[in-house]
Amino acid sequence: MDEKYNLIAPTLFGIEGIAADEFRRMGFENVTSQNGRVLLEGNGNMLARANICSRFAERILINVGVFSATSFTELFDGVKKLEWERYIGKENAFPVTGSSINSVLYSIPDCQSIIKKAIVDRLSSKYKISWFEETGAELRIRFTIIKDEVTLMIDTSGEGLHKRGYRKHSNDAPLKETLAAAMCDLARIYPDTKLYDPFCGSGTILIESALMATKRAPGLNRYFAAERFDFLAPNVWRLERTRAQDNIIHNVDFKAVGFDIDESCVELTLANAKKAGVEKYVKASIGDIKNFKTPDERLLVITNPPYGERLLDVKAAEELYKIMGERFDEKAGKKYFVISPHDEFEKIFGRPADKRRKLYNGMIKCQLFMYFKNKA
Repeated sequence: MDEKYNLIAPTLFGIEGIAADEFRRMGFENVTSQNGRVLLEGNGNMLARANICSRFAERILINVGVFSATSFTELFDGVKKLEWERYIGKENAFPVTGSSINSVLYSIPDCQSIIKKAIVDRLSSKYKISWFEETGAELRIRFTIIKDEVTLMIDTSGEGLHKRGYRKHSNDAPLKETLAAAMCDLARIYPDTKLYDPFCGSGTILIESALMATKRAPGLNRYFAAERFDFLAPNVWRLERTRAQDNIIHNVDFKAVGFDIDESCVELTLANAKKAGVEKYVKASIGDIKNFKTPDERLLVITNPPYGERLLDVKAAEELYKIMGERFDEKAGKKYFVISPHDEFEKIFGRPADKRRKLYNGMIKCQLFMYFKNKA
C-alpha cells in the first residue's frame, strides 16, 4: 500500500487560500489553510507533484509530529516518541534547525541540541548502534515551537520553492516568484491574455504569467532535497516530471510585454524568460511610464512599481502613482493590478480600487489594488 504523508506547505501571508485551492486541484486530500501555511495529505507521488508543480508554496515539509512541551524533558520525550526510523536511515545526515515564538522554551541552540539527542537516542535503540556517521543523504529536520506547541518536520524541498531556477540574478528589488504568481492568479491569466508590466524589473511577473498561461510547472528545471530520500520510491520524480511535461500547453495566443527605464533590467528579463523556457511569449524593451500607452485591445496590467521603502524616495514614488493614474485609462476591456505598501495609493492614483487584497512582499505589508470595472 502506498504510504501517505501528512504535509505542511508554508506560504507567504495572504495567499494561503490560493495555495490551498491549487493543492485541491492537484488531487491532495484533507487540505486546510491556516495562517501562513496549508496542511494537506498525499502519497509519495503527490509529495513530488507538490514540489514540482506548486506555484504558491514556499516549501513542502513532512509533518512528523506535534506535541506540547514547556520543559526540556518534555521536549526530549516528545521527540523520542516519534517514528524517526520511518524516514532516517543509518547513514543519513539529519541537521536540526528551527524557531521558537511566545514559548517557555525559547533558546534555539538548546532546543536544537535536545531534539538532535532525542532523535539519536530513538535511532540508536532501533538500529542497535551508538554512533551515526551522517555521511549519506541529508534530511533537514525543522522545528517550530509556537505558544509551547512543538511541530517536527522534514524538509523535502531543499531550496525554497520560489527559487524556480530561472532567476540567478535579479534587479535591486525583486518581487518573490510565489507572490508574483499569486498576483497573476488573482488577476486571472488565460492562454489568450495580453499582459503588460511597465516596471518589469527582472521579469518575474511576465515569466510567472507565461508559466501559468502555458500550464508549465514552475519546478520542472530544478532539483529537490527529497530526490535523495531512501523512503521515497525513486521513480515518483520521473513520473511526476513526465506528467508535468505532458500538461504543458504549446503555442498559446498569450503575450507578456514588459518595459523598464533600465536597460540592464530589460536584458535580465529576456535572459530569465529564456531560462524559464517562455521566451516565445515574453517581450521587453526600454520604456518610461510617462510614455506608456495602453494598446486598443483587451489587456491586463500587473505591476510592482518602485516605492519609498524599496528603490525611490516616497515623493518620487508618489509621482509615479500619479502618472500611472493618468496613463492607465478606464476603457472597456482594460484591467489593472498594482501592488503597493502606500496607504494613500488610491488617492494619489486618482480613483478607488474595485477591490483590494492584503499581501506581504517579504516583510513589507502591501495591498494589491485591483481595477477591473471599466467604463464603456
